[in-house]
Amino acid sequence: MAGTALADALEAVLANRGNANRVFDILEPLAGQEQAEVLGAGRTCSRLFGALLERRELFLGDLPAQEASLAERYSAEDKYKIWMRHRYNECVESLAELLGHDAFPVKEMALCTLMKFVELEAKHPLIKPEWKGSLTFPRKLLKVVVDGLLPVNEDASLLISRFQEYMEYDDIRYFVIKAVTESIGQVMQKTKERPLPFYQQNVFSLISPINMPNKESDMVKFLVKQDNWEELKVSKLQAHKQAFEKMWLSFLKHKLPTGLYKKVLVILHDSILPYMNEPTLMIDFLTVAYGIGGAISLLALNGLFILIHQHNLHLPAYLVAAFLKRLSRLALTAPPEALLMILPFICNLFRRHPACRVLVHRPDGPRDVSEDPYVMEEEEPSESRALESCLWEIQTLQNHYHPEVAKAAAVLSRALSELEDDISGLLELSAYELFDKEVKKKAADVPLEFEQIRGLFGKKNDVFAQHFALD
Repeated sequence: MAGTALADALEAVLANRGNANRVFDILEPLAGQEQAEVLGAGRTCSRLFGALLERRELFLGDLPAQEASLAERYSAEDKYKIWMRHRYNECVESLAELLGHDAFPVKEMALCTLMKFVELEAKHPLIKPEWKGSLTFPRKLLKVVVDGLLPVNEDASLLISRFQEYMEYDDIRYFVIKAVTESIGQVMQKTKERPLPFYQQNVFSLISPINMPNKESDMVKFLVKQDNWEELKVSKLQAHKQAFEKMWLSFLKHKLPTGLYKKVLVILHDSILPYMNEPTLMIDFLTVAYGIGGAISLLALNGLFILIHQHNLHLPAYLVAAFLKRLSRLALTAPPEALLMILPFICNLFRRHPACRVLVHRPDGPRDVSEDPYVMEEEEPSESRALESCLWEIQTLQNHYHPEVAKAAAVLSRALSELEDDISGLLELSAYELFDKEVKKKAADVPLEFEQIRGLFGKKNDVFAQHFALD
């Protein structure tokens, strides 16, 4: 019965403007208690305002207050469009609230309806262009959707996964990125550095699957294109990368829940750094992550290595020296397969940071840990006195029991070539593979100098030999 009443109200409103008040028969059930009632009202609102948008029967431009619209300067046509635009706004507000409904089907209906309105407003704008050819994308409406996807007190990952299909559109993705950046600024500035686990996890769920284009020619799928599309920022890859970078930096400048650091660091090298204009801006985040300890510190070291190896990160000499000393000290107890990766990596660091070569070329330096001025336990790199030390640890490894390790360590005693070592093939080297490689080596023929034995006691031994032969 409710469905029939909604259909009748829909038909009446679309057929005759004199029945405009019957729009309330459609809007009121959106606040109902029964799930079926809310779903029916939502679907009817979708058809009603979808039709009104396509028919251009909603007021275009800055919306006057409803009371002001009664002034004589507005025509009957404008008064109707202003009144109906206010009803449309009420519908959008109700749908935004339903994004937080307990039942997922209601959330999904509200999301899909709002995104239908986004598409229709993009094609039939309700805002007047600021100047000829300026963008008229419904950014405010899309921001309503994004805010609904990022609640502070609940996990919205299921609804966010439903939203991901819309992120395939280049313009939707661009404006979602900008809306997320704005949301982070609005929400996180109120927390006084206190993490918001649900909110920050929701943000991560929304932005981590973003599939950025590699080149401008890949940007071909837009929800809507304007006549002067090529002149707008939304069509430029550089603008997309700038927005993407700003979003991640704004997200990562705030303290994260501990578990979220690991999730970010795992995707950092594949999904974030390649699409940033200035990847080295991630140094602050990686420094904070490194200080957490455990597996998170190891993952942060991987990110730092990528910045050093691929993006020519300029680090202070004392910081690189402190890192080299700590890594070298740890190398004393590392297994051979790890050392075969660590030693070329240390060589590459010296190639990139010549100021640190004093750690190798210091003949009067300490010979062991008892004479070393380096303070291993110091947490502040600038206070560790690493630059006053030398890498006696690497000299120690030159006498390692494994010949390949000793050979790799000996490289530092010679002048380094300018070409960096490629360690990609060593990153996954296992102890089994290293042992198997040694076992399969063919032993070289060793030349020996000897005299053929003529007997146990030289010539006299021949007599005993003859005696035993006769017996």
